[in-house]
Amino acid sequence: MALFARLMVLMVIAALVAVPAAMAQTKPKTAKGHLRLQGGQWNASKDIKAAQQIPEDTEQLNLAQIPSTPPRGQVRVQGRPLAEPEEPLPVPPGLSVDLRQQMRKFIQSISTFSRRYHQNFAVVTRGGLELLIKRDPVEETRYSPARTYMRSIDGVLLEGLYYGQKVFGEPTSTVSQSRKLRLADIGKKYGLKVFVVDFSTDHRSIEDAFNRNKAKGYVSTTAHAPIIELNSFPPHPARPFNESPHSIASVKDVMTFGFITNSQTFGRADVFALKMKETNYDLLIVDVMHGRKPLNKRAVETLKFKKIGGRRLVFATIDIGAASSHRHYWKQTWREGSPNWIKDPVRDAPDSHYVEFWRPEWQRIISGDTKSYVYGIIALGFDGVILEGIEQAYRFFEGGGEEEEEQTPTAAAPAAPRQAPAAPAAPAPPQ
Repeated sequence: MALFARLMVLMVIAALVAVPAAMAQTKPKTAKGHLRLQGGQWNASKDIKAAQQIPEDTEQLNLAQIPSTPPRGQVRVQGRPLAEPEEPLPVPPGLSVDLRQQMRKFIQSISTFSRRYHQNFAVVTRGGLELLIKRDPVEETRYSPARTYMRSIDGVLLEGLYYGQKVFGEPTSTVSQSRKLRLADIGKKYGLKVFVVDFSTDHRSIEDAFNRNKAKGYVSTTAHAPIIELNSFPPHPARPFNESPHSIASVKDVMTFGFITNSQTFGRADVFALKMKETNYDLLIVDVMHGRKPLNKRAVETLKFKKIGGRRLVFATIDIGAASSHRHYWKQTWREGSPNWIKDPVRDAPDSHYVEFWRPEWQRIISGDTKSYVYGIIALGFDGVILEGIEQAYRFFEGGGEEEEEQTPTAAAPAAPRQAPAAPAAPAPPQ
């Protein structure tokens, strides 16, 4: 028995020694998640791709089998690896680049849509000059021209460049004027037509504004009231500066323009159109609505003729940053917050509400299909649109609900009580 016990002990010892030796001779299998370095790039093996597929039975999922993100290849300089580049810094507070880019995309989509149905349809933006440049998200003092955006529009319209930016008839501050000039010149450099509306009733100021705008190559007019109240043309000059008998084929040919935002005071739509035919502006800008109804095709066609014989362009205005309860698209069930993309009322215009302009629901109303606002304007025969409410909208959302401090004048200087406007006086025959 003692001999048998010794033999058993020796066999156990031999077995214990043989196991590690056998394990040392066995070739290790490739572990899941193994990475192969090929050509300086980290490439995952097929086992990684298999491990990344989550099994149907999630209860059997072994988190240890899912490989971590493979390291990026390192760049070496003189044999030493360089550190990975840091992620870009967040956008500085108060500068919402995305909102402005969303507005650019919206305007570009309007341009693309309109030219699908009218090849020469013109798109001019009122305000929003800052969209002409793209600011660096880190260093605000650096910018580059927004070339793609500028190629999608035909012109820009700015207000109060020389007179009436804050106070009607008063000279605009040097700081504001300088800012507007720099941005407008960028647009002009890239082929955009620059239109300017100053505000004054003083003859010397009107002539000064015209001469200064002309020297810059801008087309200008000086309004005798805020744009929202314009129901007649300026009394001075009696005939527009740079009046021309030539027909106007495109925005680039325009040398004069007139604004009428309230045509209802002229009476019926056909009467309004005939009164406008007594003027010689190269471009007429009007509201598509004449009272509660839109202008008809015959009236729009009549608007296209000057008194002195040539044809001109006729544009309609559209607010793309706010929804108004008096517009055709407004539904009786709509109110602030319902639908949820309708936001606060616009200051001094409680029947208009800011909208989340990047929402597809709103963009379809403006230019989504053949039932949209822009399509209706094209169908009526208009030559282009003035897109309004741009800067107010993106600044409203950037400021968390506060509008831009620097506003266009909302009231003219005190004047005699206004009577029902008479039809514009017929200009003298051309000399």
